Amino acid sequence: MKKTISVAALKSLVNEAYEQVKSAKGGANADYIPYLANVPADLFGIAVSLPGGEIIEAGDTRYVFGIESISKVHTAVLVLRQSGPEKLLEKIGADATGLPFNSIMAILLEKDHPSTPLVNSGAIAACSMVGPTADADAKWKAIEENMADLCGSPLVLLEELYRSETATNFNNKSIAWLLKNYNRIYDDPDMALDLYTRQCSMGVTARQLAVAGCTIANYGLNPSTGKQVFDRALAPKIVALIAAVGFYEHTGDWMYTSGIPAKTGVGGGVMGVLPGGFGIAAFAPPLDDAGNSVKAQQAVQYIARHLGVNVYSGDSIEITA
Repeated sequence: MKKTISVAALKSLVNEAYEQVKSAKGGANADYIPYLANVPADLFGIAVSLPGGEIIEAGDTRYVFGIESISKVHTAVLVLRQSGPEKLLEKIGADATGLPFNSIMAILLEKDHPSTPLVNSGAIAACSMVGPTADADAKWKAIEENMADLCGSPLVLLEELYRSETATNFNNKSIAWLLKNYNRIYDDPDMALDLYTRQCSMGVTARQLAVAGCTIANYGLNPSTGKQVFDRALAPKIVALIAAVGFYEHTGDWMYTSGIPAKTGVGGGVMGVLPGGFGIAAFAPPLDDAGNSVKAQQAVQYIARHLGVNVYSGDSIEITA
């Protein structure tokens, strides 16, 4: 069934979701990274990006916050662009771990396999796969440019967040060298870890994340710039990765209740993708026990429920002027 909604009605719904959710309580800022603990907890914004280029937004959608683990989607896209889906599956995988995002046990249980580029181990491995080999500057340039391609505008490195993350990433250091021990990292481990830490420390807005989500939903065509960022055949692969583990050990519950594949980050962001429909993002710093923004989840769920959209329903949506 095709569902139709006007841009005006969607704007009204986004504003309604904002009003309904903005006073919600619960959760707390991530405190294991000092920078994140100090982000104002009352910030909240929602943005929806449409294939025609329109962006609907409410609240703090221009506030620059740490992209954190949402960046894993961007680098997975880059590896797919550079190496193709077969290489990503061979060298990293596409399985959900069912365990926390920073789990070392997951590596051991998967017989030395990182499992997916959307958890820490697989994301560090993905950074090691980014070409060219043994050239940190060129790798970083590729990561930055790919992020800008997806988001429709450049992101900025939050230097204070980068320093804060670098000073506290002991668990990720263990992951990088465990992967090296199992021949599951494909360049210098310290370089890969630094690239991963830097990409997580990039500053992004909810508006930019909505555009990135829409670029994926729009089969690689960025709605703001008109650039074909990746081959449209890669879009289902990217959505599959997000749907499998976007909310870590809560992913099944998320897909069951929302029906929207989405990726979360401990900076408070959530980026959702409705294939053929739109990209949606929400931001609020307080997190639940799995590191997912409480308000951002509620906002995306509210909009999905009232639109009646769900990737498992077989329905499509058309947004009219």
